[in-house]
Amino acid sequence: MVLRIAVQSKGRLFEETMELLQEAGIKLNNIKRTLLIPAKDFPVEILFLRDDDIPQAVATGVADIGVVGENEFVEKNENADIVKRLGFSKCRLSLAIPKDEDYQDIKWFEGKKIATSYPFILKKYLKKQNINSEIHIITGSVEISPSIGLSDAIFDIVSSGGTLVSNRLKEVEVVMRSEALLIAAKNLSREKKDILDELIFRIEAVQNAEGKKYVLLNAPEDKLNEIFDILPGMRSPTVTPLATKGWCSVQSVVEDKRFWEVINKLKGLGAEGILVLPIEKMIL
Repeated sequence: MVLRIAVQSKGRLFEETMELLQEAGIKLNNIKRTLLIPAKDFPVEILFLRDDDIPQAVATGVADIGVVGENEFVEKNENADIVKRLGFSKCRLSLAIPKDEDYQDIKWFEGKKIATSYPFILKKYLKKQNINSEIHIITGSVEISPSIGLSDAIFDIVSSGGTLVSNRLKEVEVVMRSEALLIAAKNLSREKKDILDELIFRIEAVQNAEGKKYVLLNAPEDKLNEIFDILPGMRSPTVTPLATKGWCSVQSVVEDKRFWEVINKLKGLGAEGILVLPIEKMIL
């Protein structure tokens, strides 16, 4: 029994998905110019598709599960289940207008022509806002539409915003935020659900370790309570007595964003021999 995973064939989502699968212990042979690839040591095979084809492929059973941007999943409105939010390939779907336009509120779009590759999401949003606009469906290079007179505004993906700036556009309304999703076909067999559960377990082990460091240090026993206040660990720090009386070895986990703040506090409490190690996987 093999679980088939639909994955975007190129782009940022492809790269981040491949990296996650590799870190989860799923090894693939050479993927160049190949549509379907079996994994070496895990019962899955990878099917490479266009991003906008993945929701339908999963919904119709061509693939059992898929990794797809939330923007495409919502736009296609296919009958599949979201089984996990993956937290990467984040972006937003926004309305943007020419830079020099005076914008006060959503009423600006009344009667305007909007170019987009996401008509379903846009139509639903405009209806909720009671705005009547003309939606012009276009694929690729949506951002040039206002400059060539094809539309008054655009509705498109925004990541850094650099593409908007280079086309003299400004973002005025964020309609939805998007990230990579793991979606699954309905009514998977018990065997395939078991493989999916193991895959999710591995993914979560990788994600739990992201942004964290393993810290080992020597500390005076009379400072342990103060150290515990800044080094909580996953449950609590691990403490081992040292041969030197009055000293202990302390092991814990620190988040990257607090790392230097925590290290400086530990040094202030007399901690010595601080050793910092990367964490590849973390099982909670």
